[in-house]
Amino acid sequence: MFIDYITLMLINMVAGLVLLADYVNRGLVSTNQKQWIPGFGITGGIALTTGLHMTFTWPVRGSFNIAFGETTVLFGVLFIADAIALAFDWDLWTVAIYAFFAGLVALVVGIRIINLNLTRTPVLTGIGFILTGLGGICAAPALYWKANRTWRLTGAAILIIAALIWAFIGYLAFWNHLESFQKWVPVLMR
Repeated sequence: MFIDYITLMLINMVAGLVLLADYVNRGLVSTNQKQWIPGFGITGGIALTTGLHMTFTWPVRGSFNIAFGETTVLFGVLFIADAIALAFDWDLWTVAIYAFFAGLVALVVGIRIINLNLTRTPVLTGIGFILTGLGGICAAPALYWKANRTWRLTGAAILIIAALIWAFIGYLAFWNHLESFQKWVPVLMR
């Protein structure tokens, strides 16, 4: 059965990146770390669920399942780990190390999407992956230099630009999917 919920995954990522940008900007130096737990948990839960389903079942055509499914699993696990670590006052250092490697994956995927001319907007999509990946790659330095306001603002700006790219792609996809799927019927109902 064909299921396309990349739109949900994209808008969830937008929300997560905005929350993360706020955390990088204000949260890293805040005395109230727990206020980000619900947002990180919601983002992580949706990302992990949709990413695992896409990775295991391949509901859309071709390598989109790899590009969006597997990276969304990594994104979801990071947000869940952040929520748990903040809830228990654990150090985020190991999460930041994991984010580095997940960020490298997003960087590679972004470059490859541009290289293979995948999606309707390959350059914009590729840049979205690359900037999101840079957010992960820079997680450990951001944690290490959290007292440096310029470093935090730069990181937050990268995350916000990535969120804006994903928002444009995601909301446009919602707009187009509503038209293109308006007469689609599951196989079992035909």
